[in-house]
Amino acid sequence: MTPGKKLEGLVAATITPMTPDGQINLSVIHQYVDYLVSEQNVKNIFVNGTTGEGLSLSIQERKQLAEEWVCQGKDKLDHVIIHVGALSLPESQDLARHAAAIGASGIAVIAPFFFKPTNKDELIAFLQKVASEAPAVPFYYYHIPPLTGVKIRVAELLDGIREQIPTFQGVKFSDTDLLDLAQCINKNEREQFAFLYGVDEQLLGALAVGANGAVGSTYNYLGRKTNLMLQAFAKPDLALAQKYQFLTGEFLNFVIKLGFGVAQTKAVMTFVSGIPMGPPRLPLVNASEEFIAKAKAKLDSIVWPDG
Repeated sequence: MTPGKKLEGLVAATITPMTPDGQINLSVIHQYVDYLVSEQNVKNIFVNGTTGEGLSLSIQERKQLAEEWVCQGKDKLDHVIIHVGALSLPESQDLARHAAAIGASGIAVIAPFFFKPTNKDELIAFLQKVASEAPAVPFYYYHIPPLTGVKIRVAELLDGIREQIPTFQGVKFSDTDLLDLAQCINKNEREQFAFLYGVDEQLLGALAVGANGAVGSTYNYLGRKTNLMLQAFAKPDLALAQKYQFLTGEFLNFVIKLGFGVAQTKAVMTFVSGIPMGPPRLPLVNASEEFIAKAKAKLDSIVWPDG
């Protein structure tokens, strides 16, 4: 990891590799790290999040995965962000302490989603209790209302947040509300928070309102293409950036119609990278052979601007 380096650019939401019988498969993590760095030019990762089936794993499994990613990422990755959110506050605090102890470069927390916070103060209280267990580790809020049902606007949440969470560094913003994101960025310009967008097919729109990075599952296998989009946007060459976004959207629109989730992401990553990601954990079930064949044919048919 690179101490002090700001988190920006692409962050791969890592998949949790599993053996055919459904156990976590730590043996391929080293190969996975090398693939992200050398083939996708992605040097930041977000571990044990939605794509990583974090909430379907035991606390011990989450710790083992965090340790392996930090170990294998040493001197190769810039940032290893560990998602430590849980429905149980003590479990989340335990994961935060563990992430700090193993040298993670940041921690992130999702809003509790069974007994939900109903307002900003309740959510902040929960986040603060977790962040305080890792007082030297950058802290990120993971905002994903489509899954949590917690729709507290982030622009409201961030008002004065550093006074209550001194380690607060930014947001993984996995929502389509670009107005909320834009207000976050506009109101917090001086704070230099990281605003990392989490809806891959809409990244270009988020960049236009000021997002400085992205966390997503497609960056596992489309990281190099998306990095070229970021470069085009920075030039600026908007037409080229649009081309990359449109093509990413073309693929995602195709697979979403077939039924696209974590299981299907594991299948795509397996055939693109050659690294076996294995099955998802129940209640998710394996992608069908029909899905795999159609998704592979679609991805192979796309003609990218860089050839």
